Amino acid sequence: MKKHFLILLLAVSLTAVAQTRGVKIGYIDMEYILQNVPDYAEANNQLELKAQKWKQEVEAKSNEIEKLKSALKTEQVLLTKELIEEREEEIRFQEKELSDFQQKRFGPGGDLMIQKAVLVKPIQDQVFTAVQDISEAKKYDFIFDKSSDLTMLFAAKRHDISDQVIRTLTRSNRRDQLSKKQLKEEEAREAKEDLIDENPALAEREKALEDKRAAREQLLADRKAAAEERKRLADEKRQQILAEREAKRNGGKAPEKNQEDPSGESPTTVEPANRIASDTTATVDPRKAAAEARLKELADRRKAADELRAQKLADREAAKEAARIAREEKLTPKKDDE
Repeated sequence: MKKHFLILLLAVSLTAVAQTRGVKIGYIDMEYILQNVPDYAEANNQLELKAQKWKQEVEAKSNEIEKLKSALKTEQVLLTKELIEEREEEIRFQEKELSDFQQKRFGPGGDLMIQKAVLVKPIQDQVFTAVQDISEAKKYDFIFDKSSDLTMLFAAKRHDISDQVIRTLTRSNRRDQLSKKQLKEEEAREAKEDLIDENPALAEREKALEDKRAAREQLLADRKAAAEERKRLADEKRQQILAEREAKRNGGKAPEKNQEDPSGESPTTVEPANRIASDTTATVDPRKAAAEARLKELADRRKAADELRAQKLADREAAKEAARIAREEKLTPKKDDE
């Protein structure tokens, strides 16, 4: 009856408010909030450990009673009527003690329920305070508790302010541990979270922007990796050409890989014996030496130019993408204000 009266009163109130302006309604899920409050979770775990210990005591007493019953059943034919009645009385006494213990620990007014109420009460007070602050700040007319006895046939997720309540409860603890600079950054982040709560479409835009930023960073990384790979292949080809030229000058044979290095990563050339012998007596042609030095100098210059060109291209692409990201981030708050 009381519940129906509450619903009727609520309907009348909604009708009266709706005649003057739009009604803003929200709801919370107290069970969800309690599960996500660290202080409650830790205290609840300690209470569960106590409850587990009580359950073990109940199980031990129950096993003891079963042993008494089993012994009486086995020895009943050997006992007198008086002894049988005495043992039955002992069993009834033990069962009465077990029942009283269960009621004391797990009954409606038992230790478990009392300690749960003591545990939940401070958190509930904080939740009610947070709900009042949020309601006043964001102009809510009604806030319901989804986990209470009030039946909610439908509740849209956008009206759920449970996460806002959790943030309100945890913000005070975080602020005590922050410096002034960190506190300013935290306040800016909290304001952004509140803005997203008020405008769910903003969250989608933020996520889309973050995805685009991540995609661009990945594209830059891929381009840089491709440029490095092209540079590596060009260096390998250049080294191969130089090695072939050197082989032609050394007698027409290509350099052979060191037999002691099967991977071929550190090749050494094996020159013919006659070539080594001739090198000891032959004189070095100055023109040939100058030409070789000139070729080497040109190869080094070409390599340096390729590296510089690749680096400039990578830096230019990175600067373009950074400027584009900065422009979009600069434009995003203007869209949010609109």
